[in-house]
Amino acid sequence: MNEVQYRSTKAHLARFEEAAANLEARQDRSKLGELELEAVRAQADDLRSEIAEYELLRSGTVSSFDASSLSDLAVLLVKARIARGWTQRQLADVLGVAEQQVQHYESTGYRAASLARICDVTAALGVTVTERAILGNPDAA
Repeated sequence: MNEVQYRSTKAHLARFEEAAANLEARQDRSKLGELELEAVRAQADDLRSEIAEYELLRSGTVSSFDASSLSDLAVLLVKARIARGWTQRQLADVLGVAEQQVQHYESTGYRAASLARICDVTAALGVTVTERAILGNPDAA
């Protein structure tokens, strides 16, 4: 998430909260109306969680992140950038690339980034990545 997405998410949350209030105010709620209200509340809760996580990261109090797989590394890099208080532009400046390149990396989960670039990003952010490799059954994949 970036600042634009944060503001957009807050605006979406306000609309969901308004929709929930309107649904709650209905006098004649059917089973379908109850399900609709439940769905709107669940979406609002999801948005609140995203906002809370972003605000926590921006607070500067988070200094470690966990991943259950190597593919989670992309999410951790975005979280680390936010926790550092850096914008995508600031990271791009340090890496010597265009801001749009960082936006692309983050929006695609760093799938287009080389291992060398990912190492550059972790170094720029001052992130130490530790991962435990577990040899599993190749047939289970």
